[in-house]
Amino acid sequence: MGNKKEEEEWSGSESSDYTSEDEGTEDYRRGGYHAVRIGDTFKNGRYVVQSKLGWGHFSTVWLAWDTQLSRYVALKVQKSAKHYTEAAMDEITILQQIADGDKEDKKCVVKLLDHFKHSGPNGQHVCMVFEYLGDNLLTLIKYSDYRGMPIHRVKEICFHILAGLDYLHRELSIIHTDLKPENILLLSMIDQSKDPRKAGTPLVLPNNKDKMLLDSLNSTNGDLSRNQKKKIRRKAKRAAQGCVEKELSAAASMDPETSGAAESSLSEYTNVDSIEERPACSSNANRLSDADTTKDTDQASVGNKRGSRSTRRKLLASVDLKCKLVDFGNACWTYKQFTNDIQTRQYRCPEVILGSKYSTSADLWSFACICFELATGDVLFDPHSGDNFDRDE
Repeated sequence: MGNKKEEEEWSGSESSDYTSEDEGTEDYRRGGYHAVRIGDTFKNGRYVVQSKLGWGHFSTVWLAWDTQLSRYVALKVQKSAKHYTEAAMDEITILQQIADGDKEDKKCVVKLLDHFKHSGPNGQHVCMVFEYLGDNLLTLIKYSDYRGMPIHRVKEICFHILAGLDYLHRELSIIHTDLKPENILLLSMIDQSKDPRKAGTPLVLPNNKDKMLLDSLNSTNGDLSRNQKKKIRRKAKRAAQGCVEKELSAAASMDPETSGAAESSLSEYTNVDSIEERPACSSNANRLSDADTTKDTDQASVGNKRGSRSTRRKLLASVDLKCKLVDFGNACWTYKQFTNDIQTRQYRCPEVILGSKYSTSADLWSFACICFELATGDVLFDPHSGDNFDRDE
């Protein structure tokens, strides 16, 4: 399969709190990304795209509605070139092994629900369907204003991380190789009002972008009067028409082949795999990933995005800390390793830095770094480049 890890490009200055909010248009070509739009369907209409969750060098990730089982899922659409397809098939092999050994869903590791291939103008794309989870631990750290969390809460999170690692290491001989806060997801959103499963978010219907129906998952629609339902439908229709007009306007200024990259409906959170820069006030301003990761779309200031400090404290106090390990795009087995170049720099273990052999203990080094970060709000190791050496050195 070759080296699966590729350098993510940093699109701003090191003192900025911003990363590139989209994947750009240059990779929407043969062998590259598949152009996805809100309302597009996959697998013979089963999965309907609702919004964008994020993107990475290998793929884009979308919130989708499973019309067959009436639930939200995360849909990962891989680039179509041969080496990306091969990487996806390796990931699916690992994910299926994980799912097969966790029938009761108690192992604290993300579940692969489905996978298939989708043909488009840029080639054939491997697609993976995951359970829809919540915010990642980096978002949790941000809600604490990078001040750290109480130790008893850190321990609660660590219990679930260790349960997942124990399952991977002891039962499956799998090494994650890219453990970090962005790759650990809570089972729910910190702010429940942003969770489409609980907020009564209008569903986008397949192939009908100018019509949205409120399809509450807890059947609260039955409590609405006929007039209230009509008002909701009218309001949703107007909003959808506005989104379509904006989307078409943006697409008109782009090349037709790449216009599918113009997607304005971004979620604050990233589901399957994510990487995010820290603000300059933290010592993590130049944090970057080497892996195939999905960039978190949260780019505004902590205060503006998440309400007042008191609001954030209340949300943190009530958040469910159950979590799962995600993003196995760079995982391997102890007996079958694909590359020596593993782990994001801040969480990279000494044996990998020295070019020595590594095993499951590499994940435990990363885990220890995460423990420190949860407790303090800052990274334990923060590599910088110098005049005559780069960040890896």
